[in-house]
Amino acid sequence: MKRSLTLGQNPSHLVKITMIVLLSLGSVGVVGGSFFLRKAFISSSQSEIVTDTSRYKEIRHQLWSSQDDIKHFPTEIPAGVENERLAYAPGSSQTGAYFQVRLRKSPEQIQQLLEQYRKLAKHQYRGGDTNVHANLPNGVPTTFFYTSESAVESFPPSYEILVLNAKDKGRPSFKWNHGDSYGVAIDSSASEIIYWAEKW
Repeated sequence: MKRSLTLGQNPSHLVKITMIVLLSLGSVGVVGGSFFLRKAFISSSQSEIVTDTSRYKEIRHQLWSSQDDIKHFPTEIPAGVENERLAYAPGSSQTGAYFQVRLRKSPEQIQQLLEQYRKLAKHQYRGGDTNVHANLPNGVPTTFFYTSESAVESFPPSYEILVLNAKDKGRPSFKWNHGDSYGVAIDSSASEIIYWAEKW
């Protein structure tokens, strides 16, 4: 389960994370390194991630800080939706926040949503995760597959990741150190859509 580390809890763990981050900076570049750092903190978090779908409306309408980032999310999970999954982490001063909801819809609905969001997308990717996408030429950060049913946090190639917006709020010398992005990931073969938003 993904958890966020609060500073001062385990200094030796922080040293290990720092060493991993320094090694990662050399191998995946500065952009990837900053996301690796964020992911390391999230993975070692001590706070619980919300996965209870009954809390969707509360998170959607009250807990997520910027409604602009989630205006494309459904206002509520429709009755009768199968296989819905939710992942929400509120973030802290050391960790990023994320919100994802995964829904299965009819093949016809998925096709309509795919056409709709392809027209709105500023960036499109096939499979992968935020580290992969951010390090592509002209790439931007996206998200991890937090609502996966396994430990795999990278989207399989069957998913089309459509970025509706991404804002770099980092320094010129440390691109994407802070920012946010949001969009959808759609798997036509599984008739699934994932609505996602990230802040770091």
